[in-house]
Amino acid sequence: MRECILQMKKAGLVEEIDDPVSSVYEAPKLAFRTHKMLEFSNMDGHRCVMNTIFDRDSLSVALNIPKDRLVKTLAACTYAGKTRDAGGMEFGPADLAKIPIMKHFPKDAGKYLTSGIVFSEWNGVTNASIHRLQVLDETHLIGRIVEGRHTYKLMKQAFAEGKKLPIAIVIGPHPAVTFAASTRVPEGKEMNYAAEILGKELDLFTCPNGIQVPDAEIVLYGYLTEELHEEGPFVDISGTYDPIRMQPVLELVGMHTKPDFIYHGIVPAGAEHKMLMGAPYEPRIFQAVAGVTNVKDVYLTPGGAGYFHAVVQIKKMTDGDGKNAIMAAFAAHTSLKHVVIVDEDINIYDPSDVEFAIATRVRADTDVMIISGVRGSSLDPCRIGDGMNVKAGVDATIPLGLEDEFIRAEWD
Repeated sequence: MRECILQMKKAGLVEEIDDPVSSVYEAPKLAFRTHKMLEFSNMDGHRCVMNTIFDRDSLSVALNIPKDRLVKTLAACTYAGKTRDAGGMEFGPADLAKIPIMKHFPKDAGKYLTSGIVFSEWNGVTNASIHRLQVLDETHLIGRIVEGRHTYKLMKQAFAEGKKLPIAIVIGPHPAVTFAASTRVPEGKEMNYAAEILGKELDLFTCPNGIQVPDAEIVLYGYLTEELHEEGPFVDISGTYDPIRMQPVLELVGMHTKPDFIYHGIVPAGAEHKMLMGAPYEPRIFQAVAGVTNVKDVYLTPGGAGYFHAVVQIKKMTDGDGKNAIMAAFAAHTSLKHVVIVDEDINIYDPSDVEFAIATRVRADTDVMIISGVRGSSLDPCRIGDGMNVKAGVDATIPLGLEDEFIRAEWD
């Protein structure tokens, strides 16, 4: 984390705030309204960073990958990076009151730990993923554990054997670790992916409950229990309130912090939240579309909460490529709601250029695919139930053989 902050400063991407700031509303509001990494020297008496990865420039710096090569480079990863056992680390008693956990919006159920990566293991199978964690008291959190996801499956396996699931929560690792934990990778390969991105072996330290974690500003360890508690309401990726659900309680045993630790907070529905939710899916969509046509680039758009809407740029080989690309994109990212497929001459980062392609190259009766009764995202406010939805794909590419009829006027 600290190395990355220095690199961001060299790139001119950091705003330092020395005035005292409150963790209740004030810091989240500043982060939500600022398009830079924010470094607070006094948030409730502690150091804190927000917006560590807030756009593709900051992601490029954090991962040390050129901006124009980000998606292609990440899509080519094989999750084969190496990790090594670095021994243990010292822990004291868990006490969440010593961490400046934020309350982000007035209607939130309470304070939420939003950047915590939950590491878990059961029967030799590991997982690392971010879960929002509502503070219950100094040693207990309520976790939103999404049904069917990897942590949920490990949790259910442990419960079936009458056991609690050992977990550790990591706050403030290198952003490559956070990015890897936000990515759907082969089972247990999150830290191998992080090591591959970093280009070096990744040290893993063993907690007293056996869970291995990377170096970080704060590490908590404990267990995910069968006890349920109301979780929410909480603002999620769409900027609307996710409903109250009964969710499992995490009991915390120990806590490790660096001297003068730096807390990492992610404001819900802010730029960093959208980047970490959406950007990891761009390489997955790239890989999937590459299996059906010649894909050039993928972009999950800010207006689609960085998660629900994608634009995919292809070089058509046959007239069916646009529709095949639509289906491949939906298969790669099941929460994707709308996708637009465009030609090489369209700038996928320019909404006006994408709209031009839709306006001039789409016939609704032949170029729009409507897919109903499919699984979408539980975070979509217009979902059916807790996740069913209707999806639409738009083939905004030029029909092969008619390119001369779509030439755009320009000067040499």
